[in-house]
Amino acid sequence: MDLQGKRIAILAENNYEDVELWYPLIRMREAGADVKVVGMSGVEAYESKHGYPVQVDIAADAVTQDDFDAVIIPGGYAPDRMRRHTAMLQLVKGIFDRGGIVAFICHAGWVPISAEIVADKEVTSVSSIKDDLVNAGAQWVDQEVAQDGNMISSRGIDDLPAFCRTIITALK
Repeated sequence: MDLQGKRIAILAENNYEDVELWYPLIRMREAGADVKVVGMSGVEAYESKHGYPVQVDIAADAVTQDDFDAVIIPGGYAPDRMRRHTAMLQLVKGIFDRGGIVAFICHAGWVPISAEIVADKEVTSVSSIKDDLVNAGAQWVDQEVAQDGNMISSRGIDDLPAFCRTIITALK
């Protein structure tokens, strides 16, 4: 149990990419972490792009950056909704600012862009948001995983094994 005692938030919103939420959720729990699905107040569950539900454990406005060692942001089109929630952006920025891990995959780069934490960072993502990341000051690379300090990013579903291995290594 490599991550015993570690606390991880996984952000959720409607239209999340099924595998990009569930694979890290299960993998981090398997490694011994205490993982919470974080949504917005008053929401009990969110549906994925393919209609698969995930139950919310806690609301973003009910936690602080001190409650977690890391935050994982799945892709799909959920990040376009997540970046509109001030509480989620504050949580991501707070975890990043205090040195916790911020990990994102696919379209999830939109959230750290809106949290204003990607400037001068080497990151990767799905190629369709490359310009968004570059325009926010990031250096974009095309590789399965990029780690720059406490920021970890991956391109998409095929990169999930490397993404999760990198998160686990960073949290050990």
